[in-house]
Amino acid sequence: MTSNIIIIGILIIIMLISLRGCIKHFKGEGGCCGGGSKTVKEPDKKLSGKIIMTKKFKIDGMHCENCTNRVKRMINRIEGVSAKLSLKKKEAVVSYEKEVADSVIVKEIESLGYTVSEVLEVK
Repeated sequence: MTSNIIIIGILIIIMLISLRGCIKHFKGEGGCCGGGSKTVKEPDKKLSGKIIMTKKFKIDGMHCENCTNRVKRMINRIEGVSAKLSLKKKEAVVSYEKEVADSVIVKEIESLGYTVSEVLEVK
């Protein structure tokens, strides 16, 4: 009888620890995707020219700060564009100082395993 109580107690402790990890994960605070629990936000890229347009890319599949850092780093490697990402809104706001096809940015984002569901021009 006491062994059953001990086993039930251990299972409850394991479930509470798992629940805590799940809550952190879905709030974007966990270390999913290999980012660790102390993920540092990727710095913004400064464009030197005049901003000619801004677009929003709606992105599915980002779960944590490390996900947004990966996408931001990939977009910022493209010459003539700079990205700011929002995990809550699941979007990248991309500023352009020169013409870059949407397909180039979509291809880079999707190469990381995320899905672009919509591209909107911001006025």
